[in-house]
Formats: sequence, structure tokens, C-alpha cells
Amino acid sequence: MKWVFRIFAAVLVIGVIAFLFLRTPDTDRDEMWAKYGSAPSQAVTLADGREIHVRDEGPRDAPVIVLLHGSNADLHTWQPWAEILREDYRVVRYDQRGHGLTGAAPDAEFTRAAFVADVDAVADALALDTFTLAGNSMGGWIAMAYALEDPERLDGLVLVDASGAPIEREGSGNLAFKLATMPVVGTGLSQVLPRSLVAKSLSQSVSNQAVVTDAAIDRYWEMARYPGNRAATRKRFGTPREGFTAEQAATMSVPTLVMWGKEDALVPFAGGQWYAENIPNATLVAYDGIGHIPMEETPERSAADLSEWLAENLSTRNTETEEPQ
Repeated sequence: MKWVFRIFAAVLVIGVIAFLFLRTPDTDRDEMWAKYGSAPSQAVTLADGREIHVRDEGPRDAPVIVLLHGSNADLHTWQPWAEILREDYRVVRYDQRGHGLTGAAPDAEFTRAAFVADVDAVADALALDTFTLAGNSMGGWIAMAYALEDPERLDGLVLVDASGAPIEREGSGNLAFKLATMPVVGTGLSQVLPRSLVAKSLSQSVSNQAVVTDAAIDRYWEMARYPGNRAATRKRFGTPREGFTAEQAATMSVPTLVMWGKEDALVPFAGGQWYAENIPNATLVAYDGIGHIPMEETPERSAADLSEWLAENLSTRNTETEEPQ
């Protein structure tokens, strides 16, 4: 039996050497802030002492829209919308816990409740009264949960290819996300994390391949390796994620815009249809030939649709809240 142990030991040694050779190191915090955290970025301190990466643009007295990015993304995914919307709205976006330049949360909590509580924490830190809350993918899941829990603080809800609907996905989906959920494989892969896998993941997420640029791939790859983010990602993928029921959706009191790419391979269009059918006062806008991130794949058109809905919704709400003469 000695030869069995020798082979096992040899394989183990080779595996360790390969791991050490192939492992990609964390990125440098200061270098990442210099590259991705220039103005209008700021590090905002929350009430509990945490610092998060925030961009807060537009007129201070304008209606506010808060944007929540998706899983393994960061606030830069909203850049096309921010450049358009900041003329008429105060646009707030931030890197969520375990993402981007915010990095890992000290409490290592990645439950829905923790993400939802962060929305209030950021709004309080920026002294926001009421606002429209928009989220893409995981961010949409968080936005939906927040709207159910704290509707009084919201002027509107925008779900952009949001997760959380009880819809089965067909097809292969995103390779990186699928591998990351595997206990042993995911842990090892997060340490190796080749740039080519990040590129493949981004390419699978969109239909408009024009957004898969070298700069975008580099940003996703470098942010994923920001100190603490890899451990946070593993913890987050290991945290059970509860979806929504039709009964919960039916209680929604916030006016809702549902925006969806019809070719979304991660969260199918059926999810958008489910939200639109089950949320009262919901409007569905769908995009042919677009995948998981419409705000990047068709920024002008999607921003125009959003602006039109925001103007109409805010006008209606202002009329409803005016005091009778």
C-alpha cells in the first residue's frame, strides 16, 4: 500500500505547487483607488464606521435615484446611465458589501437582510429623504426586498433583469457563476481566477458583445481580486438566497418599472414577465437582442425609457401628495 500513499503524496505536492504557481494575487488597494476611485468617487463613512465607495452626482435639489449593481459587478456598470441621468436627477450609486472598492464587510454577513440594511445606511449617510431605487440582477433582488420592507421611503422601484422571481433558468447560464457555487472547485478557482474566465463570464452575460472591452474585463478581474472580495464572494455564494412569492409581490405598493433584455441568459425574460404580472402598478419594457445588462448594452434607449417613466411617475406622485386647497 506504500505506493498508493506515495502517489497520493506526489499528486498533493504537484497540486500545491501548481496552485502556488497559478494563483493570482490580490490587487493593491491604493492602486485600485487611484485607477477606479477618482472624482466623483468618495469614501463615505456609515453610521457603524464602515467606509464604502460611493458616487453621488447631479443637482442636490433634484429627485434622487439610487442604483444597485449586480453580483460580482460594481458601480461602474451604471456609468452610461449616470452620464445621462445626472443632468436632471441626483444619481447615487455605490459598491455593495464584498464588491468593488468597498471590499469585504467586517461582519462577513451576505444575507438579503444585510444588503437591504445597507440601502438605508447609505441613504442616511447621504441625508436622502425619499428616492427611486433601481437594481440590476442581484441588485434588483435587493431593491425588491427593500421596497417590500420600507415602501414609505421610495418614490419608485426599477427592476433591471432582477433575480428573485420563481423562474427556472434554461440553458448553461454563466460559467464562472456556476463554477463558483461548487464548494471545492469554487474555492480553488477564486484563488486562481484567470482573466480568460472573467472574459468568458462577461461575454456570456450579454448579447451586445461591444460592451466586452479589454477595459471592462480588466475592471471585473481586478475588482474581483480587491483585498477581501474573493473571500466575500465565496461566503456570499454559500449563503442561501430566498426568492419572492406571488403573494409577496402582490403586496407591493411602490410604482414599479420592470426592464429586461429578452436574450438574458442569466435571468430569463420569463422573470421579467413574472414581476410585471404579479406586482400591482408595474410597467414592463423589454429589449430585443439585449442580454443581462441593458444599461450597458443599450444605454441611450434604456435611459430614455427610464427618464420617461420617472417623469410620469414622479409627476403623478407629486400630484397625489399635494395638500387639498
